[in-house]
Amino acid sequence: MTDAVLGVLIGAVAGVLSGLFGVGGGIVMTPGIQILLGTSPIVALATPLPVILPTALTGAISYTRAKEVDLRAAGWMSVSGLGGAAAGAALTEVVETHLLLVATAVLLGWQAVGILRKRNRPAAEGRAARPVAFLTVGLAAGLVSGLLGIGGGLVMVPLLTGWLRMPLKRALGTSLAAIVALVIPGAIVHAALGNIDWRICLAVIAGAVPGASVGARLALGTRERTLRALVGSFLILVAVGYGISEVGALAR
Repeated sequence: MTDAVLGVLIGAVAGVLSGLFGVGGGIVMTPGIQILLGTSPIVALATPLPVILPTALTGAISYTRAKEVDLRAAGWMSVSGLGGAAAGAALTEVVETHLLLVATAVLLGWQAVGILRKRNRPAAEGRAARPVAFLTVGLAAGLVSGLLGIGGGLVMVPLLTGWLRMPLKRALGTSLAAIVALVIPGAIVHAALGNIDWRICLAVIAGAVPGASVGARLALGTRERTLRALVGSFLILVAVGYGISEVGALAR
């Protein structure tokens, strides 16, 4: 019973962050499951994947109802993201993950500072309208997703808002819509390999799905400037955490 309650609480926190920041929630679920529920690293990495699907879908539906999802962009990102996720998973055996995480932390920090500094600006319609731009973002997100077992929103949101100048709320909703597709291959593979603890998965889903709805409503009801401060600060915290942790791992 204690484990079930902890699972629901982990899911609730991850769900709120998912809906609020347009991410899958794996960044909270993986360490939470491993540390609080005492699972092996591979189970902690794999179990959040099937949780992310209904969690991201719940958030995406909320943003869609508010007309803050670019389905065309999400479709293009999903196409390249699926290929990127498969490639990322295959590269886990040959790529130095710690070094990749350091590079990811630098990218996140750079884009987060940009989000914090920018005021509302019109989207770069000429650039953002080209499918190749969305394909590029999806590919990058998919590679990171496959390599690290996360949804990819940590890459999509800053690139959509920073590089393509998409309005922040639309970027959050579009990211969640694309994440729904990106986590499917990894979830299927890990389920086949027996790496998913389905009891923990169900408990986490019970908290994550309503949490995602709450997070999305909070984001949609927040002023753009305030939301930029929240999202930018969140990304900086993630970047600093990744950077310190992985530089330390490389030093060892």
